[in-house]
Amino acid sequence: MENLQAIKQRFGIIGNDVQLNRALEKAVRVAPTDISVLVTGESGVGKENIPKIIHSLSHRKHAKYIAVNCGAIPEGTIDSELFGHEKGSFTGATQDRKGYFEVADGGTIFLDEVGELPLTTQVRLLRVLENGEFIKVGSSKTQKTNVRIVAATNVNMQEAIQKERFREDLYYRLSTVEISLPPLRERNEDIHLLFRKFASDFAQKYRMPSIRLEETAIKVLLNYRFPGNIRQLKNLAEQISVIEESRTITADKLQQYLPNASGNLPAIIGGKKDNDFSSERDIMYKILFDMRNDINDLKKLTLDLMKNGSVEELEEENHDLLQKIYGDQKLKDHDIEVLNIPQNSSKEKDYDFIETIEEDESLSLQDKEIEMIKKSLEKNNNKRKLAAKELGISERTLYRKIKQYDL
Repeated sequence: MENLQAIKQRFGIIGNDVQLNRALEKAVRVAPTDISVLVTGESGVGKENIPKIIHSLSHRKHAKYIAVNCGAIPEGTIDSELFGHEKGSFTGATQDRKGYFEVADGGTIFLDEVGELPLTTQVRLLRVLENGEFIKVGSSKTQKTNVRIVAATNVNMQEAIQKERFREDLYYRLSTVEISLPPLRERNEDIHLLFRKFASDFAQKYRMPSIRLEETAIKVLLNYRFPGNIRQLKNLAEQISVIEESRTITADKLQQYLPNASGNLPAIIGGKKDNDFSSERDIMYKILFDMRNDINDLKKLTLDLMKNGSVEELEEENHDLLQKIYGDQKLKDHDIEVLNIPQNSSKEKDYDFIETIEEDESLSLQDKEIEMIKKSLEKNNNKRKLAAKELGISERTLYRKIKQYDL
């Protein structure tokens, strides 16, 4: 059996990271067996190399090796691609077609992005894994196949299982052995080594001198998180090789090619701003509470105005609410006229459309309102004026709520 260094050279794998070496060692150990393997890792880490290594070191190495990108095949045709179809089984099926599982009989199938498979296809795949049987689309005849399945995914499989997007039984059948490849940001010592290799390759390809990074540029490279991993690093080396005239790259020049290069500092978790809420739902609740309270206050203000018509008293009692609506202007008599509201009416019965304002709210909304009022009062040391301002309601409304909820 080949040693690890020979395998790296054979498949063009660069780096000496401990996690990478561990993953390669596991691939070498499982290769002679027929057990299923699931390769996990972020997009761009080189997961496609593992099934090639496994196939080349197995007793199936002289049989077919087929790589299938499950995420690139439309849901309506994925079953036909994998298991084949009978002539006339659907529109456009003008002849019989062999699927990958039939073609690769005796060999290895690599199912890339297996987490994207539709649930109906997952059921068919589970049957292949359990007893090596499958049925072509449009056929009732069971066929046998002897294939080794190696799958790969960048999806969080446990999360996909919880959300019922992936079958748990299929996951355990696929992941008899799970090989995880580390992201590039965890292979710090390999980053510059890989960059130099890519720069050298592109220098030969485009027949030009190889680019070189200054010391400060190397530090920038090593501190970048590379969300696209090795694929992004290779793309970066190619861009710079082609575009830059100078073969020596400075830190400032390198940063121009790194998206969000200044945004890679660790996020501060746990600190909250004064008016921060735990979720977007809380913010939406607050907006709805504010709107409802303002409408209720406006109804009450209109009713009071109809009953006694005392503008000065209303301005004084509802200063915060009127400030919201009119700004620094005073409530003028003509405003009342525009509303078509008589100032000196004391008989509520004259206005048939006046209805008693009732609180019509669900228990969950009421609980949220009570919780928000309590939090605001605690935060502002029970100072109602400050709490009312923060909640966006008048002090009078807050006082009424305190009495209503016995806070």
